[in-house]
Amino acid sequence: MKITRITAIPLSYKLPEGQTVKVGVGATIKRDTIVVRVETDEGLTGYGEAHPGRSPGAVTALVNHTLNPLLAGMDPCNVVGVWARVNRMQLSSHGLGAGAALALSGIDLALWDIRGKAANMPLYRLLGGSRKRLPAYAGGISLGFQPPETLVEEARGYLRDGYRAIKLRLGDNVRDDVARVQAVRAALGPDVDILTDTNTAWTLADARRVIPALAEARVGWLEEPFSALDFGSYRLAAGLAPQVPIAAGENHYTRWDFARLLEDKAVTIWQPDLSKTGGITEALRIAAMASAFGIALHPHCSATGINHAATLHFLAALDNGGYFEACVSKFNPLRDMFGRTFTIGADGCVEPPEAPGIGLDIDEKVFAEFPAIDGPGYVVKF
Repeated sequence: MKITRITAIPLSYKLPEGQTVKVGVGATIKRDTIVVRVETDEGLTGYGEAHPGRSPGAVTALVNHTLNPLLAGMDPCNVVGVWARVNRMQLSSHGLGAGAALALSGIDLALWDIRGKAANMPLYRLLGGSRKRLPAYAGGISLGFQPPETLVEEARGYLRDGYRAIKLRLGDNVRDDVARVQAVRAALGPDVDILTDTNTAWTLADARRVIPALAEARVGWLEEPFSALDFGSYRLAAGLAPQVPIAAGENHYTRWDFARLLEDKAVTIWQPDLSKTGGITEALRIAAMASAFGIALHPHCSATGINHAATLHFLAALDNGGYFEACVSKFNPLRDMFGRTFTIGADGCVEPPEAPGIGLDIDEKVFAEFPAIDGPGYVVKF
């Protein structure tokens, strides 16, 4: 079996007027994603998802015009060989860095979809896992900057749905960040796991002022307080309140970025995104490295059901898997355009799909409903 063609398909959804969610990097005005299709000479087709990286046109062009001819003719089951070729020609030499990692991630997911279909196995079985119950938290673009009373109301709705963990957005300002966390903890009681995400918006001075309040509220983790490149601030913040674990990884790419996190000993919650960090092939390497040091993986997940389904399979095959991030965004039809990927149970858990490969039935006719929209996806905060 050989790869005959690789195609990236950018898709967008513009949020209804006035329905934006404000988070640390700004206010969301549209959702973008890139579906990657890999075709073979034996009729098997796989689908993956590449994160757009806020520049979907650039990532799409890289897949269609550079990686497609680079990988044509290779065995689609040779995921290690494909990864090595892209690494050699894009990641390691004269390539586009993170952009190449995003593009490769979509291709790699599609190749694993093909492998599962060829073996007639759901991906979790092909990876050596089982269809076990996976704890989930209410995440995605939700629970943003809003008055504490409406934030509490939204959070209670997710608990009624079955979730036992939620993620709050920080990075607004010190006073309101603290007030929102305290209000939600007081309203929901001690048994709900409250996670927090700053979306890289803080300075180290912000962290010094807010982290003690997070410790008092017993939050489960503090996610991405700083830029992914600001390793020094992560090291300093980790010593402010050791009972508040620092989380990151959504914007770290490949095993080499995670090796730096390991060496610095500051980030103890790892969150690789399968559509960013290099796909399943690379995420398995990251997970193995983490497992050797007792670090759990709580993958970042968003956009379409492809990423959600692949992440469920991935977590079901790990010995150090943690939370599944369930996108509960009110306005994300990209998540459900292939049908519902997961269902939250009364136990706060979800399960991976059972069909072969990633487990989704991709109907490309739906793509016409989400034509690509140029421009940034956020109203910038600063």
